[in-house]
Amino acid sequence: MLEITEVSFSYPGQAPALNKVSLTIAAGDFIGLAGRNGSGKTTLTRLMVGLAKPSAGQVILDGKPTRECGPKVMARSIGYVFQNPDRQIFRDTVATEVAYGPEQMEWGEAERRQAVAEALAMTGLTEVAEAYPRGLPRSVRQRIAIASALALRPRLLILDEPTSGQDAVEKNQLMQLLGTLNRQGIGVILVTHDMELLLEHTRRTVVLHRGQKVYDGPTGALFADPARDVTVWGLRVPDAAAIAAKITSLNEPVQSMAELADRLKESLEEKTDEEPGAPL
Repeated sequence: MLEITEVSFSYPGQAPALNKVSLTIAAGDFIGLAGRNGSGKTTLTRLMVGLAKPSAGQVILDGKPTRECGPKVMARSIGYVFQNPDRQIFRDTVATEVAYGPEQMEWGEAERRQAVAEALAMTGLTEVAEAYPRGLPRSVRQRIAIASALALRPRLLILDEPTSGQDAVEKNQLMQLLGTLNRQGIGVILVTHDMELLLEHTRRTVVLHRGQKVYDGPTGALFADPARDVTVWGLRVPDAAAIAAKITSLNEPVQSMAELADRLKESLEEKTDEEPGAPL
């Protein structure tokens, strides 16, 4: 769906924010984008959605350079959700907020109503459709921003730190929503500093460091290699991965503490079956 080829980008008077970054994003991917502040993550996502143009290289959407794609084509293909949902919310009701994108596309009234209803239902916002958005909790406002993007029926959704400022319950609810959307065929790119969340929910991770791509592969493998020091890239090894790395009987990466506990339980049960009566 989206191909980024040898892309570089520089802000005026500054060192390159991105330097020859290449990656391919397929429909239905669930990708984590990680790296310390200033590594180039936000710049890369802005290039993906056409909010900026590369200084060199190309961003290609469905075989066509994004330089040649208008805003409507980009908006229909890729939805972008900012870290702060209040940057995107400016209307008086949830429903009219979500309707803004379809209105700009000049869709007919029936199509607009259907798109809004679908987006509200997908994000669990139907019951607050007539509520004043800014009077709702931050976690709900985050879902409003997601619904606004979904109303245009994009195939890829990019979210910049969507769980910041949320508690564990709110994070879990949001990630369940993103998982559901992904199973429905919508690709997800998750920009995050939360390594537990990254490990548990994303299948692939791209790591940027000083404007360059330094890792692109399975998320579990990112943390499972004892020879790889991810701290030099500003990352932290999740607790589950750190513990699993010290247990030689675990041959594959784990994604969460719950999975680690299950795997250890299975290992102990197998050992007990092999050596009945042996001390654990």
